[in-house]
Amino acid sequence: MFSSDEILFNFIVFFILVMAFPTFILCQFFTSPYGKHYTSAYSGTTISPPIAWAFLESPTLCLTFLIFRLGENYTNLLAFILISPYIFHYINRTIIYPLRLRSRSTKNNFPLNIAVTTFIFNLLNAYIQSRWVSHYANYEEDESFWVRFGIGLGLFGSGMLVNIWADGVLLGLKSQGGGYKIPRGGLFYYVSSPNYLGKRVEWLGGALMT
Repeated sequence: MFSSDEILFNFIVFFILVMAFPTFILCQFFTSPYGKHYTSAYSGTTISPPIAWAFLESPTLCLTFLIFRLGENYTNLLAFILISPYIFHYINRTIIYPLRLRSRSTKNNFPLNIAVTTFIFNLLNAYIQSRWVSHYANYEEDESFWVRFGIGLGLFGSGMLVNIWADGVLLGLKSQGGGYKIPRGGLFYYVSSPNYLGKRVEWLGGALMT
């Protein structure tokens, strides 16, 4: 179907960008039935949240380690430096977060369809991220690399710390039982979802670095 890897790469980038628009529109009318929005009537088949998170995030590590080694920049130190924050983030999301969640959640209330669709997105995203850094990025002509990397890494690290902290607060409330609770304190006084804010700051930094 695709005559070259570059055509496949560009197609996936284009596909993700195009799908962002209808996804945004649909999200204005439909709420994904997981987390505080979970309802057994609309969630279909469900699985354990720790298993769901480990499964849906798994391509970000497995495929990255596979694809990265195939790139022309595989031995370039700058490529390794660039991919490292991405890997650290997904070690947390794929391994550490599900383990933290495991000790606090016993209900099988994560919709399987959401886990599968997110797995597919992460599969595509892991491919373009790792392929760009390890193969298509031009490090020889990038005179501003260290400036962008320094600023981007600062944003990425700050966002990751916020994300991990906010996840800890939410997991602490979950361990108390008794249904949904409103988190308070810190950034929760200023934004409703600091965990998502942290991710946005992270990937703003990631975009700047790469």
